[in-house]
Amino acid sequence: MFGTKKPSNPKPLNDSGRSLISETFSLEGTLRTSGAIDIAGLVKGAVYTNDLIIKETGSIIGPVETDKVEIYGHLEGKIVAKTIVIASSAVVKGDILFSESLKTEEGADINGYIKKTESTSLEAAQDEFKLESIEAKEAKDAKEKNKKGRPKIVASN
Repeated sequence: MFGTKKPSNPKPLNDSGRSLISETFSLEGTLRTSGAIDIAGLVKGAVYTNDLIIKETGSIIGPVETDKVEIYGHLEGKIVAKTIVIASSAVVKGDILFSESLKTEEGADINGYIKKTESTSLEAAQDEFKLESIEAKEAKDAKEKNKKGRPKIVASN
């Protein structure tokens, strides 16, 4: 009656634009996209994307796997990326693994290990960069250092 026809073939999705998670938006769960995304809100969970910008008001609590990431806000979790830019306003708590380039601006707050890696996936990088083995080595080195110092006191009055 109204003359609307449904197209015979569905239109393919276009991933060329940037998506935005705004300041008022909070997401709990895994975020996967083949496109680019800007995060100004809160994401609690893993983020998998090609291009990621965490705005000054944005926060991610969880691991990030991407080709390129620019961090101006907060990130708490492991990062695996080809290219990483950490701005002076950024706070990063977690290990950073990159395969091509890492740029940090003066004033950035980083707490974690940084390593250049050949792997560009979180799962492959887990095997190459094991936090437990690094911490165990540091504890062993500290123990060896204490042994070479003063003799151990067994009893005192």
